[in-house]
Amino acid sequence: MPLKVGLLGFGRTGSVVAKEISKDPGLSLEWVCRKTVDDSQPFASHLLGYHEDFAPFITIENIDEEFLRRSPVDLIIDFSSNCTSVAYEKLARTGVRIVSAISNYEPHELELLSKAAQNTAVLYSPNITLGINWLMMASKMLKRIIPHADIEVVEEHFRAKKDISGTALKLAKHLDLNAKEHVNSIRVGGIVGKHEVIFGLPNQTIRLVHESINRAAFGTGAIFAAKWLKDKKSGLYSMENVLQETFLKELNT
Repeated sequence: MPLKVGLLGFGRTGSVVAKEISKDPGLSLEWVCRKTVDDSQPFASHLLGYHEDFAPFITIENIDEEFLRRSPVDLIIDFSSNCTSVAYEKLARTGVRIVSAISNYEPHELELLSKAAQNTAVLYSPNITLGINWLMMASKMLKRIIPHADIEVVEEHFRAKKDISGTALKLAKHLDLNAKEHVNSIRVGGIVGKHEVIFGLPNQTIRLVHESINRAAFGTGAIFAAKWLKDKKSGLYSMENVLQETFLKELNT
């Protein structure tokens, strides 16, 4: 039985994620939430290149307990914006699991996320690609080995991106770095996303790099996280939990 998924967000990244979900035989894209619904385009499936009518568009105002009874999902994947966190409590009350890939939450929105985790399984990752999360784990391990190294974080994104990368800020936090002093941002062209952690030593330099060359990488990571989360109990999880558990399983096989 495929995992029934609701998707929040259908922008530049969300639409690519929707395509990845619709291609996965283990998932069923039930509906897609976006800011507005155009009556001439009621189904996300049409914009994804399918002739079939599935994955109807809804707005955030549609999501209530009655809607979730009529259009049930096992899990939602959120690639929208931080304002959709207001729906998390309703989703959690009905047992819907939540995968959130929002880059920047305000403190009160993080509280909503934590509150939802009391009633359902919630996985939060500001960058949900598998590679960037391996980068985080490897960086933390390397710092333990060479704690005296100079460390800088460099993040590169497309020219129109205004905010500092949430992933870079998380990297800095995990490495106990002052983000204002040690996170360097570059905005050029159409770079999807590149993060680099540089360890400087007197006689050598170590660079750990991850680059997303296609937004489909976010879909791959979200799907991996969703399948891992489907059997988890209530609580707040991260991609680090996913990768650690997966890594340990592989070591023991």
